[in-house]
Amino acid sequence: MDTPTYLVDELGLPLWLRGWEKWIAVDLSLVVVWILSGLLIARFLRWIADRYAIRLVRRFEVSDDIVQSEDMKHRRALVDVVAWTLIAVVVVVVTLRILAMFVNTTSLVGLSAVLGAALGFGAQRIVQDLLAGFFIIAEHQYGYGDVVSLAVTGGLTAEGTVEDVTLRVTRLRNTDGEVIVVPNGQMIKATNLSKDWARAVVDVPVPIDADITVVNTALREVGQDFFADDQWTKVLLDAPTPLGITDLELDSVTVRMVARTLPGQQFAIGRALRAEIIFALARHGIVVQSVRNSGSVQTAGEAAAAAGNTVTDAD
Repeated sequence: MDTPTYLVDELGLPLWLRGWEKWIAVDLSLVVVWILSGLLIARFLRWIADRYAIRLVRRFEVSDDIVQSEDMKHRRALVDVVAWTLIAVVVVVVTLRILAMFVNTTSLVGLSAVLGAALGFGAQRIVQDLLAGFFIIAEHQYGYGDVVSLAVTGGLTAEGTVEDVTLRVTRLRNTDGEVIVVPNGQMIKATNLSKDWARAVVDVPVPIDADITVVNTALREVGQDFFADDQWTKVLLDAPTPLGITDLELDSVTVRMVARTLPGQQFAIGRALRAEIIFALARHGIVVQSVRNSGSVQTAGEAAAAAGNTVTDAD
């Protein structure tokens, strides 16, 4: 059997460097190979998930659909979670394989028991987040592009459009452009405002002496004209209709108007309906009221200029 030759001998270096040369040539090379292999596999899995997401977005953009279907949003979230799960498995396998090169395999049993105990006591929050994220995705509670309102521990509420859903966190972007990251395990209640269909609810305060029959007639006319408008008919599921009086005050009554819309379109419909209602009632001589701190009443023109204060939108 041939005696192995060492580079340190040819260079005239001390003999004790033979051990280092052998470790670098054998063990360190294997470590590098395992790490590079794990990185390549992880990058490949991430690439597949990203390509699938891009494919779904392109399919939606070339289709005639106005909003993404629930199945499309769920598949995108599911593929992303599966990809991250497989990446986690790759990391664990590579780590254990490298440890086995330097640590006796039998001693890893005790190490795994210690790690399990540490996870049980010190990482309960992470485990809680992962389990909650699993059920969020499995139960189709919400997905990419959904408009949600999340009640979290501490009495706080996070509202916005879902940009990312993982097993651990949900990432939202609110109307101010801010990104909100909510751990899945901290959610108490999740309200999906854009699942299957949505409803725009517009409350219109009118004077107490206004003829409610005339008000309802004007609102029905607004609903029919609004539904016939080519700009809005494609996002409306039916014509907006008045529900009648929903609130009674000393100097005003509140008449509610509702409209079923495609998911996520209720806010645009509500804003457009406000303007149409204000001017439709003005044509009938009815002033839309807006209560101020001074107790004064605005005219229809003033209310139109301050549409955000004229009516309230109960989503």
